[in-house]
Amino acid sequence: MTAIPPPSPEEQERMVEAMLFASAAPMSLAELAARMPQGCDPAGAVAALQRRYEGRGVRLVRVNESWAFRTAPDLAFLMQREVVETRRLSRAAIETLAIVAYHQPVTRAEIEEIRGVAVSRGTLDQLLEMEWIRLGRRRMTPGRPVTFIVTEQFLDQFGLETARDLPGLRELREAGLLENRPAPGGPAAPEGDTPDRMED
Repeated sequence: MTAIPPPSPEEQERMVEAMLFASAAPMSLAELAARMPQGCDPAGAVAALQRRYEGRGVRLVRVNESWAFRTAPDLAFLMQREVVETRRLSRAAIETLAIVAYHQPVTRAEIEEIRGVAVSRGTLDQLLEMEWIRLGRRRMTPGRPVTFIVTEQFLDQFGLETARDLPGLRELREAGLLENRPAPGGPAAPEGDTPDRMED
């Protein structure tokens, strides 16, 4: 029986373009390949599409191990209102999210040690519901505490390819997203500051 040749490279590009455009979430090369005819090269189609969309209003970007179409960075201001309205976070949630991103996998006790204050269940629940953090592996320590890690949705929201692309802690503090706190085990915060920072 004669094997059916794969579609032309141009047709493969169209297939990948259609799937990524319609998908609500980034797709991996394995997911793309599973939907395409046998013998297709989704990696080659992705590379060709990246070149085609250079300089356009949308770009094909890598999100962790997946791919998605996203607004060009210089046009992100056009979507700023929607982001502000739908992703409003408390300072406690922002600090908790930053700690998870920079120290993952991290337990709740470790988050509290770094922040210097208790973390309310509502803060973690909010980040879990937004799908910006998720449960990781349990620690092989007494009590088997669960850990938290950031999700692919978090990387996608902030235009990061991997967690290694996060800005430095100094940049976060300069932007007002983190306070200058003593390191865990260091001098305690001023007494008058503690009640305002407690969440529970």
